[in-house]
Amino acid sequence: MIDDIFSSLPACFVQGTMIEPASYYFSLGQFKRTVRLSSQECLVVEGRTVEAADCVCKTSPEFFIKIWSEGYRPGMADFLSGTIKSNNPGALKDFLRAFGKEA
Repeated sequence: MIDDIFSSLPACFVQGTMIEPASYYFSLGQFKRTVRLSSQECLVVEGRTVEAADCVCKTSPEFFIKIWSEGYRPGMADFLSGTIKSNNPGALKDFLRAFGKEA
């Protein structure tokens, strides 16, 4: 399921939603992907391909699916408990918006 989500990202990307280019690194259990977004392009690459991503997101595959497919939006309790970790939680909202999944 996770692989299907990330494989579909380029086709789901809404051009013009990103003001500045950004790199995202997702560590979802054994699943690792780097996503680079610009105003016109979405590139998904297996593994970690950037030294310092603008946004790092670490959580379980199940929790990511809950966010992506069920529309759940993590709250402060999710971050404080460690259910999801990120160096830039605000950028996660931008990521969702870039795929028409308003946060």
